[in-house]
Amino acid sequence: MKYILILILQTALTVSPFAQEPKLLLPVSTALPNRDITISPTGDLLLTTVQSYKREVSAIIIYEKSKNSWSNPQTAPFSGTHSDLEPAFSPDGKTLYFASNRPLPDKAERSDYNIWAVKKTPEGWSTPYPLPEIINTSTNEFYPSVTNDGSIYYTATYENGKGKEDIYVSRLVDGEYQSPESLSEAINTDKYEFNAFVATDESYIVFSSYGREDDLGGGDLYISYKNDQNQWQPAQHLSERINSKTLDYCPFVDQDGRFYFTSSRALFEPSMSYQTLSQLHNTVENGLENIYFIAFSEIIDKE
Repeated sequence: MKYILILILQTALTVSPFAQEPKLLLPVSTALPNRDITISPTGDLLLTTVQSYKREVSAIIIYEKSKNSWSNPQTAPFSGTHSDLEPAFSPDGKTLYFASNRPLPDKAERSDYNIWAVKKTPEGWSTPYPLPEIINTSTNEFYPSVTNDGSIYYTATYENGKGKEDIYVSRLVDGEYQSPESLSEAINTDKYEFNAFVATDESYIVFSSYGREDDLGGGDLYISYKNDQNQWQPAQHLSERINSKTLDYCPFVDQDGRFYFTSSRALFEPSMSYQTLSQLHNTVENGLENIYFIAFSEIIDKE
């Protein structure tokens, strides 16, 4: 069975990036909720989050590549005790950022969600450490995405926000993070904007929003590009091949031009028999969130 799983994952990740429809990423997607993904810049590490049915448990899972084969999934050595999710590599692959509700160093009790980092070295993973308080506040911070200059984009709900949930950026200047800024109205609205993947050169941003007029259901994915004046342009709704009537979120783009996203779409039909419903409940596409991929060039409908 081990070699079958390795072969399936290897095949999934080497499928032509020019596929016209999103494909389910197997065996990373399972009957459990699988809610996000990142791949190291060198392509030898794949990390994802696996959760329990009611999300009481959330752990970061690692697949390692060696000699063109992928290992069986293992819980990351820095995860598995607290609720961890949303891993994201730095552009050089030396640091992994993630969200966690583990207690901060000066707090004995379990805390809100903050952004943490852990170093990847030839000897293994370092001890995780939280980002500074200018980023980690008494409210939740989620879904980090880091650029070439060290700036970090993330999701938060702050008093100075434009909507119910905003995407923020904190610039790294002389080694210190600056006060976070809510992105412009081209991105953030009075609705919910969250879970942004930003290109390392900041040429584009892909994010989710819930409650917009063109939202198909539980929250959709959008993209914005920067113009010559370094300004974000009004966000475009992604293709209906990507967006569904359920929640579509957690975008990620790898080095080979594949676009990954998480969706809670399912194969259920109202007229199904009990036997069919029972069988589908234990299959992968049971509505408990899976990871799909498609060529990045295919995410916007071409006119």
